[in-house]
Amino acid sequence: MAGSPDEPRKAFPPSLPRLMIEDAVGAALLEDLGRAGDITTNATLPPDAAAAVALASREAGTICGMGFARAAFAMVDPTLKFTALVEDGSRVNRGDAIARVEGNARAILSAERVALNYLMHLSGIATYTSRFADLIAHTGARVCDTRKTIPGMRAFAKYAVKCGGGANHRFGLDDAILIKDNHVAVAGGVAKAVLAARAYAGHLVKIEIEVDSLHQFEEALSVGADVILLDNMGPELLEKAVKINAGRAKLEASGGIAFDTIKAIAETGVDYISTSKITMAAPTLDIGLDIELT
Repeated sequence: MAGSPDEPRKAFPPSLPRLMIEDAVGAALLEDLGRAGDITTNATLPPDAAAAVALASREAGTICGMGFARAAFAMVDPTLKFTALVEDGSRVNRGDAIARVEGNARAILSAERVALNYLMHLSGIATYTSRFADLIAHTGARVCDTRKTIPGMRAFAKYAVKCGGGANHRFGLDDAILIKDNHVAVAGGVAKAVLAARAYAGHLVKIEIEVDSLHQFEEALSVGADVILLDNMGPELLEKAVKINAGRAKLEASGGIAFDTIKAIAETGVDYISTSKITMAAPTLDIGLDIELT
């Protein structure tokens, strides 16, 4: 039986448009295959050689990028059989197989690196995000990303963040207003900046402002900011801000976020904790391709 409309529900799984994935993977394959194709594979394997391979994780982590791997193999040879053994967002242990591919050996080996590059990079972000998310799972706070991403990879990195249990901040300069300290300085103060933004923005555009003191925080509250970013405030100041706020605005903590600090920050009662580390400092997840049959 369906729950009450007022009951919170788990979000649907994140997804990416297939065309977006295929466009990126196609460009990556063109870069890798160059002007003559995979000359190593073509020089050493007969055209009709067949193989079956397993993609396996060399370490524990959270998988992301299966659609990219599937697209890489399919674009090199549509007859290859790709079988995903896990879905994006799945947690795996060291040695777990995550997919199998069967068919022409030349095609498999030519697509291997592009498939693995996407899988390793995106799974690394998802895994790193999940480590932060696990540390604050007992609170109401969510860890979220920033715009600090590799150019051209933002949508994919943010997808990986969601697969790892995190939340997305704005995607660009055009989907939300975030008034930073430099905007405040030029605008002439917190209140002036928020009121100017309110006069400019459409009714669907949220307005967030960054503050670094309780005085600025109270000023932002007085003019109705939707979200207030509390920059580089310790747990004591954050607790005071949460109490003053009394649920009026969404509160986001940022600055100094690390594995050994995020728990205390989340326990202050803030709604979001943003950090660029989950997209800029995440190590890749080691994933390899192993021949099973020839």
